[in-house]
Amino acid sequence: MPHLTSTQTSTASTELRTGFGVPGFAHPLVAPAEWAELTRPGTPLHWAVLDVADGPGARPDPHCLEAAGRLRNAGVRVLGHLDTTYGARTFGELVSEAQRYLDWYQVDGFLLDRCPTERATLPEIRRTVTTLRAIRDDAHIVLGHGTHPHPGYAESADQLVTFSGPWSDYRWSQVAEWTADYPPERFCHFVHGVPGPHLEEALRIARWQGASTIWFTDRTDRGGRVDPWETMPGYWDDLVSRIGTGVSE
Repeated sequence: MPHLTSTQTSTASTELRTGFGVPGFAHPLVAPAEWAELTRPGTPLHWAVLDVADGPGARPDPHCLEAAGRLRNAGVRVLGHLDTTYGARTFGELVSEAQRYLDWYQVDGFLLDRCPTERATLPEIRRTVTTLRAIRDDAHIVLGHGTHPHPGYAESADQLVTFSGPWSDYRWSQVAEWTADYPPERFCHFVHGVPGPHLEEALRIARWQGASTIWFTDRTDRGGRVDPWETMPGYWDDLVSRIGTGVSE
């Protein structure tokens, strides 16, 4: 199978510390149960993205303040959502939004969503990341490419999202050879439309391709009409039990 062609055989170990990276639930008023579930003991959570209103919004949102506070009190890293629009957003716009996230929600870092992948845009992303680290010490930076970018991006961020898409593509996906030079902790995979019976296969692909931060859901984008990440997977307890310490009833 194509996903087994990687040279990263060392990552196919059951010792791999797989955990969740939450791309961003719906607003806490719309999805209160989802946000509450993230602080449940035994959940192997690496980070969760806070997307208030396609960014930080125009003013502090009390419901988002509460949700972010609960996560931080539980020791969960909270990331602000910055949409780079594949390089179309200006440096000033991104930094301004980042500062509002810091001032209002005390985020621990940022997901640069729809991040460009080309070598030509690498200097501008490096500039943005350098500035984000300057305004927030120890900022955790995730570049949300959704596919394998030019390898130079790996030097600029803590993690790269190298797959974001449907299960129909993921099950036949292949990993870029250059990723073998980095540990699994550097890569994230977001996959929607994963059927429950195929969860173990999906986890196996992530291990073989060397991605230790994942988000798998049975929700779909309905042909691009809805956001599949906004709600909790229907098999949440099963997924947690497979990679974490289990979920108590």
